Amino acid sequence: MSLQLYAHPFSSYCQKALIAFYENDTPFTYRTLEDKSANDELATLWPLKRFPVLVDEGRKLMEASIIIEHLANAHPGPVQLIPATPADALQVRLLDRFFDNYISTPEQKIVFDAIRPAESRDLYGANEARAMLDAAYRWLDGQLADGREWACGTRFSMADCAAAPALFYADWTHAIAPEFANVHAYRRRLLARPSFARAVDEARPFRSYFPLGAPHRD
Repeated sequence: MSLQLYAHPFSSYCQKALIAFYENDTPFTYRTLEDKSANDELATLWPLKRFPVLVDEGRKLMEASIIIEHLANAHPGPVQLIPATPADALQVRLLDRFFDNYISTPEQKIVFDAIRPAESRDLYGANEARAMLDAAYRWLDGQLADGREWACGTRFSMADCAAAPALFYADWTHAIAPEFANVHAYRRRLLARPSFARAVDEARPFRSYFPLGAPHRD
């Protein structure tokens, strides 16, 4: 088996994929994009130059969710990140899309706006993104009010792989209000999960990249 993952440790979507590898101790070659040769290879593999990208025996797979699905099918391990029951799998995929589309996407909009020159910033768009995050936090807090441990119940899944980096960076970007106690508790459980803790530790040297200033916590 020869799995090569093109990724950057500080990227939320790369961390999402890395969690899946670490959950099942799946062996792979880490082609970190701090390496120029890996960057050059990525540009050839995927001209859009977005990461992560997985190469498995010559087969190219883009997007973190697709990579996790591929690992579940082609390289399964003891932690089943995609449930076998179709209805349960659908719920996991729904929450996976929730964390990507309604937590990560608005969070990144705020971050990317901060990177722009001041005269090119989009205050209206950034405020829309903050409102979306508040709405997403509120909805998620209600979902977690039933006492579930993980996004879809008692089992860690692909949805939690998505949630961990999404909530990690979102709270840095637009703080989760204290009233959303269930979300805060869930974020703490994610940070304590060994697979995500490992990804967080690997990314620590790059915290200066965060344009809003990485907090001295987490």
